[in-house]
Amino acid sequence: MHVQEWLETVPAVAVYALVGLVIGLESLGIPLPGEIILVSSALLASQNGEIDPVVLGASATAGAIIGDSIGYAIGRKGGRPLLAWLGDKFPKHFSEGHIATAERSFEKWGMWAVFFGRFVALLRIFAGPLAGVLRMPYWKFLIANVLGGIVWAGGTTAVIYYVGIVAESWLKRFSWLGLVAAVLVGLTSMLVIKRRAKKAAPAAAAE
Repeated sequence: MHVQEWLETVPAVAVYALVGLVIGLESLGIPLPGEIILVSSALLASQNGEIDPVVLGASATAGAIIGDSIGYAIGRKGGRPLLAWLGDKFPKHFSEGHIATAERSFEKWGMWAVFFGRFVALLRIFAGPLAGVLRMPYWKFLIANVLGGIVWAGGTTAVIYYVGIVAESWLKRFSWLGLVAAVLVGLTSMLVIKRRAKKAAPAAAAE
C-alpha cells in the first residue's frame, strides 16, 4: 500500500506519533525512511483537515532533536566499539568508508556538519552518534542539533504543506511525484556519500 494511503487509515494522533518516532529513531542512528514519512505526512496534511501541519512539524522537530541527542549520548558512552558494532549490524550504512567520510566532514565543518547533516540521508543517521564518539562539546552539538532539527523538519513540513495547498487538485492525482522526488533526493545524496566512502575506505584501512 502507498505510504500516504496507509497514513490516511490511522488517526491524526497516530500520524504525529509515527512521524516523531521514525524520525527520532533515524536520528538516533537506526536506518529508517524518516524523510519519506515526513513528506508523505505533510502532503496528507495539505489534503486532510484533521492533521494540523503545525503539530506535525513540531512532532517531526521534536523527534529529530531528541533522537539526535540520544544518539550523541550513546555515541559518547560507546565510543569506537559502538561504531564497530554498528558496522557489523548495518554494513551498508556504517562501513569503514562511510565512517571515514563522515569523520572528515566533522573535522572540516565541526558543528556545521551536524546542522547540514540533517539534509543528507546518511549523515542524518551518523550525526548524533558520531558527534558523541568524537566528543564534540555538547553545547556546540546542541545548538547545531536544535537549529538543524527546526530548519529541516519544520521547513520540510511547511514547504510540502503549502505546495500541497497551492496544487491540491493536481496533487490528488499525482501526489506520488512528491514522494518520488523525496526518494530521488535521498538516493542522490546516498550515492554521493557512498562514492566518497569508497574513496576513503583505502585511507581508513591504511590508518
